Amino acid sequence: MEEILKRAKNIKLVVFDVDGVLTDGSLFYGDDGQEYKAFNSRDGHGMKMLQESGVQIGIITGRTSEVVLHRMKNLQVQHIYQGRLEKLPAFEELIGKLGMEREQVAYVGDDVVDLPIMLRVGLAISVPNAHDLAKQHAHWITAKPAGAGAARDICEMIMKAQGTYDAAIAKYLA
Repeated sequence: MEEILKRAKNIKLVVFDVDGVLTDGSLFYGDDGQEYKAFNSRDGHGMKMLQESGVQIGIITGRTSEVVLHRMKNLQVQHIYQGRLEKLPAFEELIGKLGMEREQVAYVGDDVVDLPIMLRVGLAISVPNAHDLAKQHAHWITAKPAGAGAARDICEMIMKAQGTYDAAIAKYLA
């Protein structure tokens, strides 16, 4: 864990996949073709706290969904890339726009389509129910599953590594 915390200390941007990372990977469709996803509220609060600590958040997903836009707007996530079946070009565009080095980025993925980015970042993270290759190439695998606390664990771990967690939590303990 010491190596993970060392990597996390330098992170300025966390990029999340959506399906299978921020959700459990299930896709729900209504009779009208509308897509539904379930997001975890504690994951969302962790993402807000991480942003307040100075770390930016981005989303790169292969699917396109209005519900993702609504959720990310609610969380004030500004860097949203949807419909990116090849995720690496979106990643390169994002870090170029932000002027960041790959070592300053954590990426959270769960499947083989995430590997091109996972192999290039300072901190590659996966979830326990991810594809075996994603787990094999992750620096860290969360204890909690996708859509059920994994994102919160990631946010808190990075904040602890950077020394911002205690200040973020102090306002709730007063």
